[in-house]
Amino acid sequence: MTSIGRLCFLLALAISSGPVLALSSDRNQPMLIEADEAEIDDARGISIYRGNVKVTQGTLVLTGQEMTIINKDGDVNKVIMVGTPATYRQRPDNKDKDVFAKSTRMEYYLDPERVILLGQAEVEQAGDTMSSERIEYDIVKDQVNAGTRKPNERVQVVIQPKPRKTPKKTIPQQPPPEETPSESP
Repeated sequence: MTSIGRLCFLLALAISSGPVLALSSDRNQPMLIEADEAEIDDARGISIYRGNVKVTQGTLVLTGQEMTIINKDGDVNKVIMVGTPATYRQRPDNKDKDVFAKSTRMEYYLDPERVILLGQAEVEQAGDTMSSERIEYDIVKDQVNAGTRKPNERVQVVIQPKPRKTPKKTIPQQPPPEETPSESP
């Protein structure tokens, strides 16, 4: 999986807002959703959180102005987070740097499983970044598609160089100094 693919995959796991799909480091943590307002309609399977929305689960933090969760048959089917920007941050397992993402709209779909970032989209981890007006990650196919094909809207990818392994320098060994016979009295 490419580093950008891993970034988008991590984002997809977190944005799903379901504990089954959270990263292993966070999935057993309680999920806290904070907002100025909440509208939960179990009959229609829709929950809407408005105003300073913040979702926290372990190291996962999502923020935005409005989050809509659509359930189908009791499972999360689609999650939409909008903001100026909507943001995502999470520390992946066995990593020392967080993954960050932001866009004006983040969408997660369960079937087929994919995440779409729309509007000033950007994903970053350890200095590697991808930015575009649209970034879509197909989780099943492990494919990233970015760009809109509109004039003057370009995809930008920055991949930091990996530290080079320098070969160990060997110090040539000098032969031991010759011993001079000592004079005896």
